[in-house]
Amino acid sequence: MDLQIALFLAQDGIVNGAVYALMALALVLVFSVTRVIFVPQGELVAYAALAMAALQAGATPGILWLLLAMAAAVLALELWRQHRGATVDWWSTLLWCVVLPALAVLALLVWRPATPLAQALAVLLLVTPLGPLTYRLAFRPLAHATVLVLLIVAVALHGVLMGLGLWFFGAEGSRTPPFSEARLELGGIPVSGQALVVVGVTVVLVLAMFAFFERTLLGKALRATAINRVGARLMGIPTELSGDLSFALAAAIGAVSGLLIAPITTIYYDTGFLVGLKGFVAAIIGGLASYPLALLGAVLVGQLEAFASFWASAFKEVLVFTLIIPVLLWRSLRSHHVEDEE
Repeated sequence: MDLQIALFLAQDGIVNGAVYALMALALVLVFSVTRVIFVPQGELVAYAALAMAALQAGATPGILWLLLAMAAAVLALELWRQHRGATVDWWSTLLWCVVLPALAVLALLVWRPATPLAQALAVLLLVTPLGPLTYRLAFRPLAHATVLVLLIVAVALHGVLMGLGLWFFGAEGSRTPPFSEARLELGGIPVSGQALVVVGVTVVLVLAMFAFFERTLLGKALRATAINRVGARLMGIPTELSGDLSFALAAAIGAVSGLLIAPITTIYYDTGFLVGLKGFVAAIIGGLASYPLALLGAVLVGQLEAFASFWASAFKEVLVFTLIIPVLLWRSLRSHHVEDEE
């Protein structure tokens, strides 16, 4: 290895780390607000990438029908809850179950976007509502369950969504054209425009999330729910809607991640699982609580994967996932056991 190869590998690690950073942010957000380790986060990445490929091939993504079926199921569930005397927030229900699915139908079946940017917006409309709909169907009824029960449900949901991905998109892989065809040279190292797009979009999203949590009322409500769910409820914050919002943000981040990696690598129906797992390793480095540490962990995972592919390509996945062991050991030695909050 010489300096040029090292710089090339470092660049590759930064690009991969940027994608893992988005995954880690989504996982930390969902866990801190709802205590759910959202294992199917990677499936949303694959759905977005394959939906984009389907649109560019002139086909209608099959997950549109999944979205409509889930929206109908949530509507039926909310009607049943209201019949049983529960309080239902119909504004948010109509947003997730009627407005956004209707916009997705209009975009995909009527508008039929032709430009890459318009297709990306249509994919965001398609994938983002899947987050809150999944929360209402699978996790909200178990809001008071233990973290272990929620994890078991998340793993089962991962299997279901992966199987649906195989049904909707088939076993063949897909790849989309890059958002930028530019070619640059930095220090003698060729840098693709798509790599700059990935890093740039990641930086913008990270800064946008920081501003959202620091400057907006909704962001502060999510932070309060993450710090103390019971206290937030006593202060009048609707914690169930916080779950909706956290899952919607995670789904949107997953959709953006899928759009960013589709031009870089061939995406299959099960590709998202590995991407999500590497994001999970980064989130664990952040203790599933710290966004800055999760970002640093994502960069570390990306660099380790890039250099491991050079030194021991057959074992690069093993080396990346082995990183979680010393992190968990160190955290177990430094922390004391705390009983699950209600």
